[in-house]
Amino acid sequence: MGAAMRRIQAGNALSAFGLGFTVPYLYVYVAQVRHLGASTAGAVLAVFALAALVVLPFTGRVIDRRGPLPVLVTGAVLASMGALAMGLSWSVTTAVLSAVLLGAGTAVMQPALATMIVWCSTPSTRTRAFATQFFLANLGLGVGGLIGGQIVDESRPGTFTLLFCVEAAMFLVLAAIAATVRLPRPTAIPRAVKNAENSRNGKNAKGGGVRTMLGHRAMVQLCVLGFVVFFACYGQFESGLAAYGTEAAGIDPSTLGIALAANTAVIVVAQFVVLRLVERRRRSRVIAAVGLIWSLAWLVAGFAGLGHGSRTMATAAFISTYALFGLGEAMLSPTVAPLVADLAPESMVGQYNSAFALVKQLALAVGPAVGGPMGATLHGPYIVTFVLFSLGITVLALRLGRRLTPVQDQPSLLSASRLVARHRPETAEPAPTPAPAPTPASVG
Repeated sequence: MGAAMRRIQAGNALSAFGLGFTVPYLYVYVAQVRHLGASTAGAVLAVFALAALVVLPFTGRVIDRRGPLPVLVTGAVLASMGALAMGLSWSVTTAVLSAVLLGAGTAVMQPALATMIVWCSTPSTRTRAFATQFFLANLGLGVGGLIGGQIVDESRPGTFTLLFCVEAAMFLVLAAIAATVRLPRPTAIPRAVKNAENSRNGKNAKGGGVRTMLGHRAMVQLCVLGFVVFFACYGQFESGLAAYGTEAAGIDPSTLGIALAANTAVIVVAQFVVLRLVERRRRSRVIAAVGLIWSLAWLVAGFAGLGHGSRTMATAAFISTYALFGLGEAMLSPTVAPLVADLAPESMVGQYNSAFALVKQLALAVGPAVGGPMGATLHGPYIVTFVLFSLGITVLALRLGRRLTPVQDQPSLLSASRLVARHRPETAEPAPTPAPAPTPASVG
């Protein structure tokens, strides 16, 4: 990695470390520590997601016109203000307003960071760069959650305020590190600014970026695939799957923390081992394999809740479910995010990243709303539904592969072709025929 990429990855890891301090405890903090009730806590989580849905449609165009760095710094400052305000909230109004700032700030940071990674990488190095980002983010979240768990005390609200202060400080550290990054400026950026000005002045008859993306069949299929991926996995972690585990499998609530720790541990341990296996294979086939692995994970979850085994076996199966999800996540990180970047035109990288982040947020909003009630009451249909969704990932991935170019589906072909060109032996050329020696001039 170059100096710019190292700083980007360091800032990403530290911001994830700050998030890990508060993410597991936000509901408990609002509902129980501040005594605002479960309905207010649910409203805060909903506002957090809604704020992201509001700002993301505008984020991509700003990134492409102004660059990702000012967007990232602005998002980090907003998120820091929101975290600090949340730690000091005593009323419903302040908690909701804090959630707006925190949700909007963290939402715009995602596509900005992704675009910075794209600018500082090449198609052949992008796979490893995004895998490193995912690895460091999960490591930061895991370590932050472990440390935060040793600090929090429900009887002492000040301990939660400390956690939010740490989170706010980490966002400011991210902004400070990002401000020192010297990004290469792609030649397509001035052209993107000119196109945006022409569109605003009515000179572009064909429309803007949204129309371009909707006309890009591969990107549309990737967004549909991404929605199913986030709906069937991340959207169930803290809602449907947790409700299913406690209601159907009868596991202890504390086991949920162990299961999440197992998920993070698999990602941290397996990420670069998996990367070696997948980076020279077709992305569509790797994503299709994730669908099969997650189908197995849901079947194991079905055994945990419906298999009528001992409680120990149910607990082991439930933890194994989260571990299998972690294996699939480690396979997705070097495939999906780089593919979004490789599909994007040079002048629309920010808009493509923002569109995919918007799809992710939609899935994370719909997933708990659908999966939570099903996981708590309809145990059998819940497992069958998400086994089918996981198999759908496999089908959608294979269909997507037909629309990708060989290099988009397998970036290692690009580096291989460069290597062959670099080491191709030169063709021997026939030596030039020497000119005949001049004959001495005769003396007349």
